[in-house]
Amino acid sequence: MPAGTSTSVRGVPAAPAPARWLGRVFAVAVLAFFSVFFLVPLAWLLLAPAKSGTQLNDLQGEQPFSLGSFAQLAQNWKALSGFEDGVFWTWVGNSLLYSGAALVITIVLAIPAGYALAMTNFRGRQVMLLATLMVMLIPNTALALPIFLELAAVHLLNTPLAVILPFSFFPFGVYLAFIFFSTSMSHELLDAARIDGAGEFQIFRRIALPLATPIVGLVAFFNFVGNWNNFFLPFITEPESERKPVQVGLAEVMQSGHLNFPQLALAILISVAPILIVFLFSQRFLATGMTAGATKG
Repeated sequence: MPAGTSTSVRGVPAAPAPARWLGRVFAVAVLAFFSVFFLVPLAWLLLAPAKSGTQLNDLQGEQPFSLGSFAQLAQNWKALSGFEDGVFWTWVGNSLLYSGAALVITIVLAIPAGYALAMTNFRGRQVMLLATLMVMLIPNTALALPIFLELAAVHLLNTPLAVILPFSFFPFGVYLAFIFFSTSMSHELLDAARIDGAGEFQIFRRIALPLATPIVGLVAFFNFVGNWNNFFLPFITEPESERKPVQVGLAEVMQSGHLNFPQLALAILISVAPILIVFLFSQRFLATGMTAGATKG
């Protein structure tokens, strides 16, 4: 056998050993590059709150990834908490209120809507399903102006409902529920319940909803994350500082320069903590929900 070649398997020639080695080196190099590209800024962000503004800006005297101190971290926490009489924590509370209230409304509306589209026949069903798919393709920014004009017409601007109601509009959640029920729910099971005298609402509440726990968790996760990170809609509908969510408030603070970089880094880490917590507690539902429609029950 010539040098530099490998044995074949079932008559199929294997790639030469140097080619496999070079392919692995290339793959490792690409992975290492992107790992460094994404992890280096994250490491800088995690270390920044424990430093002072002078330490963070003095790149010649301080190493970018040097450790700070707990005393400086406590000082930055105190400065952030005392900024404009604690307005940062007001912004965090606003984000929790807006995202949480919209999440409840979304679950109450999207899951039954997806069930109805998948498991019942009624006039206009195909039109509603087509409209749901079309709305999903429209960018959110394209809907911002019509929503703003609609809220202004009913005098809801600068109120919590100006953010909660648009956040509750989640056609993607309806479509996820539709896919789940149409692929994983047995029509025979529902027909048996109808024969036993159960009504449609009773069937949904006692049979379909308990089986749909994975998709409920999946819709809840996507809705909460999307609402928490939404910037543009609250920016145009909540002009008063006390009603802003944390993302809008932090953007304005960055532009004003009232907080230094370590304090802003601390604020950013706090603002993403709820999403991290939700993700950690919903991993099981995410994994189950994403594969729920793979096989038909």
